[in-house]
Amino acid sequence: MADIAETRAAPASRSTAGALASLSLAMLVSSLGTSIANVALPTLSAAFAAPFPAVQWVVLAYLLAITALIVGVGRLGDLVGRRLLLIAGLALFSAASFTATLAPSLALLIAARAVQGLGAAVMMALTIAFVGETVPKERTGSAMGLLGTMSAIGTALGPSLGGVLISALGWRSIFLASGLLGAVALLTAWRFLPPAGTGSQATGAKARFDMLGTLLLAATLAAYALAMTMGRGHFGGLNLALLGAAMAGAALFVAVESRVASPLVKLSLLRGPVLAPSLVMNALVSTVMMATLVVGPFFLSRALGLSEAATGAVLSIGPVVSAFCGVIAGRVVDRLGAAAMVIAGLALMAAGCVALGFLPGFFGVVGYAAAIVLLTPGYQLFQAANNTAVMADVDGNERGVVSGMLSLSRNLGLVTGTAVMGAVFAFAVGTRDVAAAAPAAVAGGMAFTFIIAAVLVAVAVALALAGRRNA
Repeated sequence: MADIAETRAAPASRSTAGALASLSLAMLVSSLGTSIANVALPTLSAAFAAPFPAVQWVVLAYLLAITALIVGVGRLGDLVGRRLLLIAGLALFSAASFTATLAPSLALLIAARAVQGLGAAVMMALTIAFVGETVPKERTGSAMGLLGTMSAIGTALGPSLGGVLISALGWRSIFLASGLLGAVALLTAWRFLPPAGTGSQATGAKARFDMLGTLLLAATLAAYALAMTMGRGHFGGLNLALLGAAMAGAALFVAVESRVASPLVKLSLLRGPVLAPSLVMNALVSTVMMATLVVGPFFLSRALGLSEAATGAVLSIGPVVSAFCGVIAGRVVDRLGAAAMVIAGLALMAAGCVALGFLPGFFGVVGYAAAIVLLTPGYQLFQAANNTAVMADVDGNERGVVSGMLSLSRNLGLVTGTAVMGAVFAFAVGTRDVAAAAPAAVAGGMAFTFIIAAVLVAVAVALALAGRRNA
């Protein structure tokens, strides 16, 4: 009998491993697509004889498509079946990547990147949602940690891989590589992902897709993202107008969702004790993590006088640590519980922010590295625990949209962190031209920025504690 049980368990185990491998590849591909094109912007500017604001849309089109559409595609997966939509998203991403490879003009390249972003939105929304269908509940944290690791690897690998490919084969090779990886992920998903559960199919028979709500939310999020990214750090009249449009769109979206029979987002979900605080915490910690990418390069190069190569090497410490500790963080969550580990992760992050505010001023590169080694595992622990806590009790018919909201809150935090933490840093340095500021002013700006970051993490801690009391 034991032999029979082992025989039956083995295929199930292999099926779970294959499904996790396909989800990990999807997360890797979508994260790689976010970072691999950044390094190509100078080359693209020369290749198409276009100014930087024009070629910047190669990056912005991808990010805007993800931000605007990620909740909508998550909900669509709940209705039509997550396996079908994830495979379609991978196919769309791969086709758009190959189109970008052959693009004869900058306009077509930007359009292909927007379609690539739509495919990436599907991947980011549905990989987390699929965990509940492929992994036993007691191993959810480990799966979330693995996905966090793959996201970190993709983000960290993008600039270095892109630089190598551009140097050896030209800019078109970065999109060819993305397409080939997408095709591999597509074949793996087709082979290993389980069919959609009956819950999502049953819902699809009764519910209708909320097109009006989707369009309103997409326009609102696009306006907000543009408000935070346009102007390259200078917040002017256009940014204010876009921010006002985003606020008006958000109010209209809430009004519409409270009246339609089958809303994109059930507002009752946000009134629960877990989801809304978790989304806010996710946005806050992503804002803080973005500060390391915005402020770190200036501090290392201007205040410490490091070369470009040395600055890049030090900046790679965070992603490398993140990639190594993601799975470990997930296992800790499975063992000790998600709620407690949310607070533990935030506590580590707060300590890391305080350390970034003080240690580099006394110990230079060593102090910076030590603070990052403290901050990054805290972030990974928080991510694994927060995602696990949110998805643990979500109804099967809502997994896609809730997963999309989690990914959206992270993206909004990254977008907000670029603008807000950059503005805080410039204010503390005392000049808009940070690149020309004195080393002492940059060091002071660094310290001030990460004390503000520690305050933001403290707010997240307060939300986590309040959520535990109300749960």
